Amino acid sequence: MISSKKLLKFLFPTLTVFILLSSCDSNEDKKGRFLLKGNNKMMENDFDGAIDFYSEALALDQEFVDAYYNRGIAYTKTSDFQRAISDFNKAISIDHQYVDAYYHRGIAHFDNGANYNALSDADQLIALAPDDYRGYFLRGLVQETLGNYETALQAFDQAIEHDQTITDLYVNKATIQYYRKDYKSATTNLNKAESLNPEEPNIFNLRSLIAFERDAIDSALKWVNKAIDLNAGQAYFYNNRGLYYLFDGQMERGIEDINFSLKQNSKNLFALRNKGIYYYLSGNKPLAIKYLQEVYSKDSSIKLTKKYLDLAQEM
Repeated sequence: MISSKKLLKFLFPTLTVFILLSSCDSNEDKKGRFLLKGNNKMMENDFDGAIDFYSEALALDQEFVDAYYNRGIAYTKTSDFQRAISDFNKAISIDHQYVDAYYHRGIAHFDNGANYNALSDADQLIALAPDDYRGYFLRGLVQETLGNYETALQAFDQAIEHDQTITDLYVNKATIQYYRKDYKSATTNLNKAESLNPEEPNIFNLRSLIAFERDAIDSALKWVNKAIDLNAGQAYFYNNRGLYYLFDGQMERGIEDINFSLKQNSKNLFALRNKGIYYYLSGNKPLAIKYLQEVYSKDSSIKLTKKYLDLAQEM
């Protein structure tokens, strides 16, 4: 449910322009050329190629802060969070005021499950740049994950005070309000988010979840299909649609979506729960209990798990 906005900020230093105008071929020119080539690879979504060019630049200058930062961004795009964090650490050790590096290191910690390290980076970012919304945004993401919803909402509100144009701030506020069953407030924030960016798929996915909670299956399917139209690669959208299909009596379409989601992430507890519900609705007691018990043992707070586990055990 959480949408972490990772602003991809490339650095194009003056030296990059200079090398295009100069006939010299000094180390400064060479490392700048490698940085530029790496940036071009990033724009082409060739992240491994970008990493290679940034590494070439660093071989020429081990204190090249921009290359560490950009390579860290590239590593996050390949989900190699440990290497990303290492590069951001190096960038910060060279430039202690490097606000962007603190932010992206915090996001890398967050994506790597190191919530308290991410929270520390949020605090440092706020101390360095109190007018930058990203520190409060990062704090909100972490507090939301830790279940500290009131603190998270306060952080998102502080972020909005500094920048009212960021769609994800309103989506994340709406997500917390959904968790708290405050569907009216969630809908208000989703409407605001849509006014800023009508192409953001998480808006429509969350609307589908709210519709499902209101037993409006047709609306839930309409909204999740719009989310999938906007981002066909997000596994959670298929998992949600699979659940709605089950409750709409479209069993085979439901399990097809659920299995598709699990192929992308076999540890997705929500998809495993949905598979257990599928087997319960299909009358397969052993498999229903197997999947639902696994989910319940790992996270008993996931909605519908206990209800259908109890029903399966009573079959």
